[in-house]
Amino acid sequence: MCRKLLVVLAIVLAVVAAKSAAVTSSLASGGEFAGPGPGITGNDTGGIFPYSPAVDGIYQQIAEGHCARYGRLGKVTSIHRQYGDYVSFVCYDRPGMIH
Repeated sequence: MCRKLLVVLAIVLAVVAAKSAAVTSSLASGGEFAGPGPGITGNDTGGIFPYSPAVDGIYQQIAEGHCARYGRLGKVTSIHRQYGDYVSFVCYDRPGMIH
């Protein structure tokens, strides 16, 4: 009985150590920026970034800059002017562009 308990405890500790190592390695490789956060979160179809009155008026330029990395145009679709909300945008192809 005691031996089984020790084996189970050893397995649990090994799993916890493995998960801790995975989290540490993902943070070391920039994993803290994987989701919505202080910067732009998105891909070639669009994305979001946090609302800030400090950059009011240049939201369109931020979206266009992100989409330009993929050779696409950007368009802001939603601005929620409240702290904690996000500005969302879409990326779309240039006219006449074929994939």
